[in-house]
Amino acid sequence: MKLSLRITLAIVVLMLSQSCKAQTAREDPWAKPRAKLLKELREQGIDDKAVLAAMDSVPRHEFVPAAWRKSSYENRPLPIGHDQTISQPFIVAYMSQALELKPGDKVLEIGAGSGYHAAVMSRLASRIFTIEIVPALGESAAKLLKRLGYDNIAVRIGDGYRGWPEEAPFDAICITAAPPEVPQPLLDQLKIGGRLIAPVGENWQKLVLVRRTPDGYEQHNLIPVLFVPMTGEAQDKK
Repeated sequence: MKLSLRITLAIVVLMLSQSCKAQTAREDPWAKPRAKLLKELREQGIDDKAVLAAMDSVPRHEFVPAAWRKSSYENRPLPIGHDQTISQPFIVAYMSQALELKPGDKVLEIGAGSGYHAAVMSRLASRIFTIEIVPALGESAAKLLKRLGYDNIAVRIGDGYRGWPEEAPFDAICITAAPPEVPQPLLDQLKIGGRLIAPVGENWQKLVLVRRTPDGYEQHNLIPVLFVPMTGEAQDKK
């Protein structure tokens, strides 16, 4: 092949590539901010490819109220009403990575909120059962998840302190509001080998990871965090 023809073909390929990228940007206005967020997550130590793929695939902007939608892919929590927030993407990715979720896992989430964290975990595990104590949030999350096609997530409205006994045991439990201590009923619903992650404490909390063993439970303290308090029966235990 002559040099001039090879140069011409290379220019054509480059132009097509740039055209495709421009078309993608026009079709998905969130592509650039989402890519920036994923870069930040990698820099913060999120290296599980499945978790990063889940964070990339879930449209966070769908779970953010209209007033805050332009900030959807900023790496920070955002208000969702009723004194609740959608968690910072780093925290969602960090908790999901720490739980080591696998395709066959059955997961219980306490604190559905907007449904975003459940949506991310649904791309990593087989079934997600999520409980929300605020009826308006639970109803909204259930409708949104159904509309977006997350058909492996079940939503229940109620106090999550005692879990979802009829669906137990679970491979993993994710608590997204801070109890004074990890509720024993939730620990009891873990399989042997199961993992539970939760922010524990008042004001600033510590994120803890608990593993159930044949002999009991092993707890590891991870990072300091700031979550809204777990309400309902959890507050009676203070």
